[in-house]
Amino acid sequence: MSDVDGLMKDTGLLESAHGSIREFLSCDSLPSWARDSVIELLERKEYAELNDRFFKTSEFGTGGIRGRTVGKVLTKAELGNSNSDIPEHASVGSVLVNDFNVIRAIVALFRYCRRYLKGTGLSHELPSLVIAHDTRFFSEHFCKLCASTWLKLGGHVMIFDGPRSTPQLSFSVRHLHATAGVMLTASHNPWHDNGFKAYFSDGAQMVDPHASGVIEEYNSVTLAEIVQFLGKDLSKVAVLGNDVDFAYLRVVEETVLDSDLLKNFSPTVVFTPLHGVGAISAQPLMERLGIEHNVVECQNDCDSRFSSVKSPNPENKEALKLAVERARALKYDIVLATDPDGDRAAVVAKNKGGEFEYFSGNVAWSLLVDYRLSKLREFGILSPQNGGKVAVIKTFVTTPLIAKIAKAFGVKCINTLTGFKWIGEKMEEYERKLLSAIRSGGGSLDYNATSVEKRRELLSKYSTFFAFGCEESYGCLSSDVVRDKDAGSAVLMLCELAAYAKKRGMNLCELRDEMFRKYGYFGESVLNIYYDGADGAEKIANILSSYRNSPPKLVNGARVAKFTDFKVDQLFDADGKKIPVQEFFFIELENGCKYAVRASGTEPKIKFYMFCEGKTSGDLDYDRQRVEALLGEMKSRLEQDANGRAKFHA
Repeated sequence: MSDVDGLMKDTGLLESAHGSIREFLSCDSLPSWARDSVIELLERKEYAELNDRFFKTSEFGTGGIRGRTVGKVLTKAELGNSNSDIPEHASVGSVLVNDFNVIRAIVALFRYCRRYLKGTGLSHELPSLVIAHDTRFFSEHFCKLCASTWLKLGGHVMIFDGPRSTPQLSFSVRHLHATAGVMLTASHNPWHDNGFKAYFSDGAQMVDPHASGVIEEYNSVTLAEIVQFLGKDLSKVAVLGNDVDFAYLRVVEETVLDSDLLKNFSPTVVFTPLHGVGAISAQPLMERLGIEHNVVECQNDCDSRFSSVKSPNPENKEALKLAVERARALKYDIVLATDPDGDRAAVVAKNKGGEFEYFSGNVAWSLLVDYRLSKLREFGILSPQNGGKVAVIKTFVTTPLIAKIAKAFGVKCINTLTGFKWIGEKMEEYERKLLSAIRSGGGSLDYNATSVEKRRELLSKYSTFFAFGCEESYGCLSSDVVRDKDAGSAVLMLCELAAYAKKRGMNLCELRDEMFRKYGYFGESVLNIYYDGADGAEKIANILSSYRNSPPKLVNGARVAKFTDFKVDQLFDADGKKIPVQEFFFIELENGCKYAVRASGTEPKIKFYMFCEGKTSGDLDYDRQRVEALLGEMKSRLEQDANGRAKFHA
């Protein structure tokens, strides 16, 4: 370490980074490329890069890990034999998503699963795992590294023969009765990111006590333990067959409520998978149901760079530009887009004048809730007698319009914390309640093997039937045997919705306006403020601390009527269940507007979610302009206030 001591003396390294680097280099078993990478950065005095890579130890959040995999500054050792600017090795760093932290995560997951099986009297069972990956750089490599590590630890592991969607991984965990699942993806993040998402046996992302158990194990895994798993051995890995794919597709097809609409009034669709797995999940579903669609070919390949867009996020209008241009030229009805791992979907619809209008997740899912509840009532599945046993589930940061629609149908609306795992937890709660009721009567039930019609009937009688779940960030779900948001099912549901509008001689834009005239105009906006790098985490923490210690009293000229701190206040959902604590604030103003504040769990940013409801005046254009003006003013004030709070010190 003597040469290293000299390189690290009198540098611009943060104290935390200095310690992390020394700890990393002190491991005798490091591969040469990893050691050489750090030394090269030290020799080049790339202290800002080293700080960003080593300023803290990677944290396993309740959903896993996500972040940079390809560093801003690359080393010769990382590039290796690569003939491009994409390295042969994922970048080294204690905070990055690389071989070391992925192995740390899979070891932690295995140890927790083994402990869980032992604690539930199933110590004779091998912990079994299903792994899937998307099209990102290193996703396949990480998948195989996880599979090899799980096998070496003594478990059974199953992988797919290529990229698959996140919701298919969720389904497959349940379908194959696995102990856990892992998805290697960073969803819609920039191309240089990757991640590790952990799922438990219910097919949902983990919540406590499982999440805390894995986090505890993750924090105890040492670097010396990690390096022994860097070599891959896939000789005994089970590769899944097409039967699992077909089982998943059949379940997604069940989301269609009225297949006659699609047969007789199918919309014309331009589709883009944005270089992701939608090409092998959502697109085959449209083909199977005979939906006329045209694919944006240059975005249909698995390009890990996402080279045709600035961001592969369907929330961003720019990402849909090529698809909209194609739809305009073909005079098609709608544009549908899915994100790289196939769990989010966006829709753009042609209006009466031939122009295309972008729908937010809030608007699209509100339309689906209104339509699907009306269909369930039409088919006799929803009635005044069982309405209290039917639930629509949304996150607190999703539009309150959905709650108003649910109330109009006599259906309960459950608000959850941000993240689809909480929606998955509610679905598991409803399943457990049903199975308990069946067992108490001396019966038994294979939940996954039971038809969707029978599950609806039994849940409405003994528990709660899950009708729909959604979050504002373009994710939704209606199947209760998939436990994560599903862009494939969203695509089918949106096509059915467009067919319903077409049957009535309308387009989706007219259907949207009809909904607003019925329930009132609801407007929403999101403010994302990025604070990247080593000092970004401190700024985000400062904003959150300042909200707790110095809550706002006046926002955009309106007094604060109610301030809810989800980390301090005791809160319960509509089922009477206590809501877990979270670093999250919800503020209600006297003028009827509301907003929420939380740090993103997947990106270095803080998010502000704003909501305003217009009083129905009979003039929709007036209501819309008034609400949007209020939102614009509030967004500007909140951003100005946040930048001031970023300098706050508790």
